[in-house]
Amino acid sequence: MTSVESIRDAVREAGATGRGLRVSGAGTWLDAGRPVAAHAPISTCTLRGIVEYEPGDLTLTARAGTTLAEIAETTAAERQWLALDPAGSPSGTIGATVATASAGPLSHAFGLPRDVVLGVEVVTGDGQLVRGGGRVVKNVAGFDLARLFVGSWGTLGVITEVTVRLRALPDVDETVTLPAAALAAVGRAPVLPIALELITGPLAARLGLGADPLLLVRLAGNAESVATQRRALGDDVRAVPGDVWSALRAAEPAGAPVWRASTRPTLFDSLWGVLPPDAVAHATPRRGVVRCLGVDPSVMLALRDHATIIGERLPADAWRALGAGPAADPLSVGIRKRFDPVSLLNPGILG
Repeated sequence: MTSVESIRDAVREAGATGRGLRVSGAGTWLDAGRPVAAHAPISTCTLRGIVEYEPGDLTLTARAGTTLAEIAETTAAERQWLALDPAGSPSGTIGATVATASAGPLSHAFGLPRDVVLGVEVVTGDGQLVRGGGRVVKNVAGFDLARLFVGSWGTLGVITEVTVRLRALPDVDETVTLPAAALAAVGRAPVLPIALELITGPLAARLGLGADPLLLVRLAGNAESVATQRRALGDDVRAVPGDVWSALRAAEPAGAPVWRASTRPTLFDSLWGVLPPDAVAHATPRRGVVRCLGVDPSVMLALRDHATIIGERLPADAWRALGAGPAADPLSVGIRKRFDPVSLLNPGILG
């Protein structure tokens, strides 16, 4: 699909025939979410390009199939960046990132995709073209509608365009490691990391960082600020290449089950403590989120008393064991019927 009109026509045609559509971007998340009962694919991967970029306003509007790499290249020329680092590679698209609400370690400082998205353009399940939000930071009209589509996994509409908030690139961006046991001390130290990620020993080994659990700390700002923060972390800090974050994003084994456990940050220590010692996992402690890569789903089910479980990639029987999906409550069902009356788009992906 190379135009919004072609996507709208495809949705209307599918609606007339009752044929469900499998919505996707670059296709890297096709094995994610609950099984989808759809007859035909509809992809936004060829709907690409920067529509509008206003460096002075720190805003950018791009078509849904625009890759994160293209956005990074465009904004870097103005010493700006989009502070989103979802799992996967820079070849992922902005539309899929927003639709799945994929967030990475940068959410520690900059928030989730819903905090970054200012506006969206969407073709709804009944074939209507709608806009929510705006292209300026101060525009609040329809902002809640824009946030509604973030994380909807294509079930309410096909996202065709996204407007995002940018940030200025820091002069210095440095990553260091500390022993995992230093987490509490870092919380008391006068530092403001833009990412603070705890990784298990097996994952550290996979990243070439040794075999012990580690704390990855990403410091950013001007040279003096970063140097001061690094000194405040003590004598156990060890510098590591900045590309460790890209390696972490791509660390999940192909075809492996991937799931998250989420709890209140105040209860994070208890959640982290019940993981098996051989678990390949990483966590954002101040969000209370642990992401497990290739850890058996039986562990996931055992943790349901300690946390909320969010599946990413799971076998069909594990989805069934989790029970009803996140969109099974009456409010979510009502919203779905308003935007996609016959459940045409990605039917079943949210339960």
